[in-house]
Amino acid sequence: MRPSVTTVHAAPVASGFTFLEGPRWRDGELFASDFYSGRVLAFRPGRSPDTGHEVRTVCEVPGRPSGLGFAPDGSLLIVSMLERAMLRWDGRALTTVARFGHLIEGVANDMLVTESGWALIGNFGNTDAEPDSLRETALVRVSPDGRADLQGDGLVFPNGMVLTADRRRLLVAETFAGRVSSWPVAWSRDGAPTLGERGVWKQFGSPPGHLDIERATRELPVLPDGLAIDAHDRVWVASSTGHGARLLAPDGTLLALVETGGLSPYAVAIGGADQSLLHLCCSPPLGTVDPAVTTESALYAADISALRRPASRASRAPGKETS
Repeated sequence: MRPSVTTVHAAPVASGFTFLEGPRWRDGELFASDFYSGRVLAFRPGRSPDTGHEVRTVCEVPGRPSGLGFAPDGSLLIVSMLERAMLRWDGRALTTVARFGHLIEGVANDMLVTESGWALIGNFGNTDAEPDSLRETALVRVSPDGRADLQGDGLVFPNGMVLTADRRRLLVAETFAGRVSSWPVAWSRDGAPTLGERGVWKQFGSPPGHLDIERATRELPVLPDGLAIDAHDRVWVASSTGHGARLLAPDGTLLALVETGGLSPYAVAIGGADQSLLHLCCSPPLGTVDPAVTTESALYAADISALRRPASRASRAPGKETS
């Protein structure tokens, strides 16, 4: 018997941005990149978390900021998309940790930073200017001292990433394949993550069997983008063409929806003092506007306190969703 699906409505808490991405919660604030203004921003909730947030500019980033994360020393790590580099903001200045343009051809994108300071960075597999040049790619792995190499292969537009609570499995959204893939993770003594054999954790609709952004956008029911995971390995999935984020059980079963109205959620983050707040970086659905010349992106928030109950003991068998 399928569990009932809970619906929650998100509310806008800040607006007027170009394209918000890469949200990360830390020390009472939500940090996010605004692509085309070249800024990393920090949002602080007011007395009520689903009302207006105060916003400040953390830093300006050359080459368009995207993925964010925090090093063990608390400094902010930032992906520069066009420079294909990982930068560090220490509160005073930006420095370059690593450049990896020799490893990938596509624009750099989202990032996961581990507790020991290693980073895994996704990329488009193509360029902004050539949407028909989509090709399979890999993740860039960056050490705390800036050494870069590749992990995984055959990924289609690797996007949001999360680790399960036991740190034994990595989930990666492959946007234009309509799937979330899974890898076992082995950890070395210095904290380096090494990926094992890949599997499919969740397929939305039928596997497309092509590398075509326009067809995938038209044919797939969900384009998984940003991910967030809770303490019970339930996964929030944003979709760049949908109008809400999905909460999936560890076996991929749909548990809840957070609706965002006319905008699509491209990225999500769990936050708040007791992890009861879901932030959603929202923009018009993919392909409907040019975010480089508009300011229609907004930050939404939803109270998910009613959804914090522990997940049932479910297997991680692959799932398929047709709608």
